[in-house]
Amino acid sequence: MVQTQQLGLVLLAMAFDHYMAICCLLRYSSILTSGRITKIGLGMVTRSYLIFFPVAGIVLWLPFCRSRVLSHSFCLHQDVMNLVCANTTPSVVYGLTAILLVMGLDAILICLSYILILKAFLQLASWKERLEVFSTCVAHICMVLAFYVPLIGLSVVHRFGKDLAPLVHITLGNVYILVPTVLNLIICRVRTKQIQRILISIKIPNDRTAH
Repeated sequence: MVQTQQLGLVLLAMAFDHYMAICCLLRYSSILTSGRITKIGLGMVTRSYLIFFPVAGIVLWLPFCRSRVLSHSFCLHQDVMNLVCANTTPSVVYGLTAILLVMGLDAILICLSYILILKAFLQLASWKERLEVFSTCVAHICMVLAFYVPLIGLSVVHRFGKDLAPLVHITLGNVYILVPTVLNLIICRVRTKQIQRILISIKIPNDRTAH
């Protein structure tokens, strides 16, 4: 859960970085200094552990009198709660509140950043500038979708799909774990190759003019 929330924070930080690079380019280096970036990183890690560590503490005190076989290949909070033979209301309420307040807030801030970016995008007069902005944001948008779509799907199935076959839960759990990681690697690799091509195309004319 902590790792998932940290990935959401990374996506939020990337959205803020895109917003600053597109909407506040002249003040980018003065606002995002190395010191502030370090503080943001430490704040992200601290927030993750402070919010989600109590969930692990609550689970340690709960009695498990049923089978301890989980439905997924990882420890999902909702899945663990199904194995407890005591009142799980405090843990469920805290876990759900933490998810909504933390990851829900991150999603809202990401959407807000892209609303501001879209506003700046529509104000650009040149199609070349619009294409540069679009190519900068499309990779990050794909990462956000790859992260949140499986997460929402898994949450909906656990809340409302209790009558579904166990294979559905297992499949969605594996999709939730594997798809964001694999797609992020593919997207980053494609994006890196695009940047390399741009740098090469810029470098070749400079070399020719030098001769």
